[in-house]
Amino acid sequence: MSAAPQPTQQPAPQIAAQVTEPVTPQNTAQRIALWDLPTRLFHWGLVAAVATAFVSGQLGGNLITLHGKAGLVVVGLLVFRLVWGFVGNVYARFLHFAPTPGRLRAYLKGQWQGHGHNPLGALSVFVLLGLLALQVGTGLFTNDDIAFTGPLFPLIDEDLAQRITGLHKQLSWVLLGFLALHLAAIVFHVRIKKHNLVKPMITGWKDVPTDAAASDTPSAAGTSPATRQSLRLVALLAALVLAGAATYGAAGGWLPAPPPAPAAAPAPF
Repeated sequence: MSAAPQPTQQPAPQIAAQVTEPVTPQNTAQRIALWDLPTRLFHWGLVAAVATAFVSGQLGGNLITLHGKAGLVVVGLLVFRLVWGFVGNVYARFLHFAPTPGRLRAYLKGQWQGHGHNPLGALSVFVLLGLLALQVGTGLFTNDDIAFTGPLFPLIDEDLAQRITGLHKQLSWVLLGFLALHLAAIVFHVRIKKHNLVKPMITGWKDVPTDAAASDTPSAAGTSPATRQSLRLVALLAALVLAGAATYGAAGGWLPAPPPAPAAAPAPF
């Protein structure tokens, strides 16, 4: 009697291994609206006005009139920035980037995180705005006894005007040196730290890590887009009106007209 055939053992089916690929985020950066249009227009307008004032002041001659007009433009721009520092885009507000001792210590230790002006850059911004205010403020009272008289010169005596004129000329070189330092800092950030500070001031946008954007981008909860747009428009109009009023006041248009020169006595026969 033959043995019953043994069933052929089939190989166990192999279960294909499931390979799980790591999921990588599609977007590791987020674009934020850093500098609003009024801030950018102020910045480049100030660059043009200061450059015009310095060049025309150094060349003198018939360009001294242009020098005075450029100074008045700087007055208006500074007042606009002062107002916009309280009512503008959150990154343009002084309270957002004020260089407090705590922020400066964190920055120097490499612990500061944020967008816009870093604490050291913010300190230079305040110094620069102060120097510009002092420069144009003294320029309003100058008198060189040759070709230019400041629009507010009639408000002070001549001796004081002469001292202010000397201070105005000296401050121009201090301001020029600080501007050179400012430009050097921008080049350092672009070439060494690989932070392009110029592009956001042109386009208004900056690409930042998503987590950093979430932690630093201000929340606008509780207000509708239409409401925010209306508030921004009112703030912009207020800043423009105050800047225009300051420019008019600095130009001396409100001062009474000087009395006419006395008539020359007739020559004797």
